[in-house]
Amino acid sequence: MISLDDVRRAARRLDGVAHRTPAVRSRTLDERVGARVVLKAENLQRVGAFKFRGAYNAVAAMDPKQRARGVVTASSGNHAQALALAARLHDVPALILMPGDAPGSKVQATIGYGAEIVPFDRYAEDREELLAALAAERGMTPVHPYDDDRVMAGQGTAALELIEDAGPLDALLVCIGGGGLIAGCATAAKGLDDGTRVVGVEPEAGDDVRRSLAAGDRVRIAVPDTIADGQQIPVPGERTWPVIRERVDAVAVASDAEIVAAMRFLFERCKLVVEPSGACALAALLAGRVELDGAQRIGVTLSGGNVDAARFARLLS
Repeated sequence: MISLDDVRRAARRLDGVAHRTPAVRSRTLDERVGARVVLKAENLQRVGAFKFRGAYNAVAAMDPKQRARGVVTASSGNHAQALALAARLHDVPALILMPGDAPGSKVQATIGYGAEIVPFDRYAEDREELLAALAAERGMTPVHPYDDDRVMAGQGTAALELIEDAGPLDALLVCIGGGGLIAGCATAAKGLDDGTRVVGVEPEAGDDVRRSLAAGDRVRIAVPDTIADGQQIPVPGERTWPVIRERVDAVAVASDAEIVAAMRFLFERCKLVVEPSGACALAALLAGRVELDGAQRIGVTLSGGNVDAARFARLLS
């Protein structure tokens, strides 16, 4: 499994390339929760999401010959944009397998970074099989959105920065899709202080990781029907799962309505525009769904802000 040293190596590769996003405080939030809360605003990261960290680290860490063949992935949007930009910064081609119902703003942004798009039906087709076939057909190097040690290590730099900037944490709340972000963040947080409680948060409709922890093995569910499009993953990642099982203390959930309430709070109180997946971890905290066990210093990841104006207004209305 990845280690704290892997995360630190990723941080060195990202230094001067990724944004060091701010640690945001809100007195209103502290009063509502009854604790000191620090928000890691990855909605202000390059491409608008934490995904840039992992994608760039993966491409930068590749063997030059491997990288020169170009990179390919499957993603609903944020990793797609991140890999497209990382490939452009390294002057190599990128091919992205994207679900047909991916938000239009994410599709257009990915194209804008120079990637080629291949659409697929996320509800009827297996994206892992499609990705493997596409990589073999084009001879390109796959960079999985989460099941890649280099990607996990890159994502973990978000927690590393948060703790460096905000100080020690009693608890860290991280949204879960395939598990790359929480695997990296849990590795960083536990590596710095094993006493930090790491809590993952999933959409209520897509609690595959919570069920998997209860069962002791990976559990597959139907593709979740949720507004949190970045978390519509039916099963924990094969490589992220062992890290989650060992280093994540609990998993909470948030309903779509609670996610919208968190988006509204962030917009009105913190002046931050955050997409549904990005607000999921805070949603569970605001809704009282997280067992804090007396935690007084709480870190929360806001994983992304890629939501277009029309959808943002529609959700909040």
